Amino acid sequence: MSSLYWPYLLADYYHYLEIATVVVGILIMLSSIDDLFIDAWYWVRRVYRALMVKKRYKGKKLTAEQLRAKPEQPLAIMIPAWLEYDVIAPMLENMVGSLEYKNYSIFVGTYRNAARTIEAAQRMRRRYTHLLRVEVPHDGPTCKADCLNWIIQAIFKHDEHQPVPYAGVILHDSEDVLHQLELHYFNYLLPRIDFIQLPVSSLEREWYELVAGTYMDEFAEWHTKDLVVRESMSSQVPSAGVGTCFSRRSLLELSAETNNQPFNTDTLTEDYDIGARLARRGMKQIFGTFPVDYIAKRNSWFGLGPVKMVPVRMPLGVREYFPDTFRTAYRQKARWTLGIGLQGWSQVGWAGSLADKYLLYRDRKGLVTSFIAILAYVLLAQFLLIILITSMGWWTTWFPSALSPSSGLIQLMWINSVLLGLRVVQRMYFVGNLYGWEHAVLSVPRMIIGNFINAMAAARAWRQYLGHLITGKRLVWDKTMHDFPSGDQLIQQRQRLGDLLMSWRAIDSTKLEQALAIQEKEHRPLGEILLELGYLDQDTLDEAISFQNTNNDDPQAQGPTAQKVELT
Repeated sequence: MSSLYWPYLLADYYHYLEIATVVVGILIMLSSIDDLFIDAWYWVRRVYRALMVKKRYKGKKLTAEQLRAKPEQPLAIMIPAWLEYDVIAPMLENMVGSLEYKNYSIFVGTYRNAARTIEAAQRMRRRYTHLLRVEVPHDGPTCKADCLNWIIQAIFKHDEHQPVPYAGVILHDSEDVLHQLELHYFNYLLPRIDFIQLPVSSLEREWYELVAGTYMDEFAEWHTKDLVVRESMSSQVPSAGVGTCFSRRSLLELSAETNNQPFNTDTLTEDYDIGARLARRGMKQIFGTFPVDYIAKRNSWFGLGPVKMVPVRMPLGVREYFPDTFRTAYRQKARWTLGIGLQGWSQVGWAGSLADKYLLYRDRKGLVTSFIAILAYVLLAQFLLIILITSMGWWTTWFPSALSPSSGLIQLMWINSVLLGLRVVQRMYFVGNLYGWEHAVLSVPRMIIGNFINAMAAARAWRQYLGHLITGKRLVWDKTMHDFPSGDQLIQQRQRLGDLLMSWRAIDSTKLEQALAIQEKEHRPLGEILLELGYLDQDTLDEAISFQNTNNDDPQAQGPTAQKVELT
């Protein structure tokens, strides 16, 4: 090609860049206006409730004492576990040690070909008599819904041998950190409410963990603003897959309609799916926002300042660590995008009210807008490069601009800049409320990282879904490995021996009171008295003391034979 033509080729290229910029700018503006509508709904609702609703119910706020005062109904916690050998034991330790509630059982679902996960669950069963392991009678991975369906059947089977059936079933993952009042809150609302979703948030990360920090930012905004708006706009509250409580009635009704398969095995986001199905059946759903106090361990000044214990007021919810690498993050989000956006579209369509249809659109627009954001970055980089080479005199040939000064391009750019500024300010506000001003500042560059993660996730979701349609290959559980915080990170207080044994259900309150009465008279160690009375065996006592002192699980701990629920 003649060197004389290159300047004209570049001029043509710039011409098409202008057109692409207009198209991308319009799409970004439309998406931003959609986000602005949600923002406006949230803030108008918040102001209205502050001026009208809260004044009307002044002095009538729900308190922790009211939660604790309601008699405890039997509750079941289900935890699906595929290759969770690294986190299941510390998660169970923390959960049992944290919960104030006593009348509950834990059902851990494992696959027969996951030996290390089975071993970890069995060890925990030797310690906690209210833990039962449910074995899925085929190899994994399948999908999370498949595992949950087997757990549900085990819960119903276990119900047959109980004087009072379970009032509710709570869904958790093996990396969740629970609040001590969680089961009290569910117990208070059951059976009036059929579906209860708690907020989910990321445990605080270090300032330099930018990928993991994107989860802090996104969940801080989603579960403070977006889900609140969803609940007020429509009757449907999407399940987050953790911190979700189902009433007994809701699961029985779904099981009767689906041949004991209440969770949809044809989707990778069974949590989102079941929330939508319960809403269509008129089941009452809420997004819980009961405020509680947390203590956060925080390094100030981006790790340069002293370590502080900071009180944080936030809704009672579930906390966990999310992926901290780019690859694991986009693979996890790809599963969410595939299940909610593509499988949900094909299975649910656009059913429901106008508000429901609008929220479905918001769930699915990321399939396209994720790429638009990256395209905007590419265009911006090219314009910056053009400015550079023009300033150096390397590019001198220009065609008349396709866009006249009156075309509105400048106004479009200004509108998008203002809308972007609003997005940034709100993101900083919600992040700052939960994690402090340092993370609020970091949320701005993390928005860019999050856009690239979301684009990669959307691309992977499209590739997997189209491959599924072409080949017919079933989509299976794409495992994401998780971390669980250490005892130091959880900021737990050392439990007294009696309280610890009570939480393990090694003894009951009557036996503890009897032993404490003897201790008060004779001033002997509590463990020695429990052994003497025959209420405790030496192995359990040794393990409890070891756990109390080190908070480490002993793989060699001895105890009664592990119980397994077999389903046929």
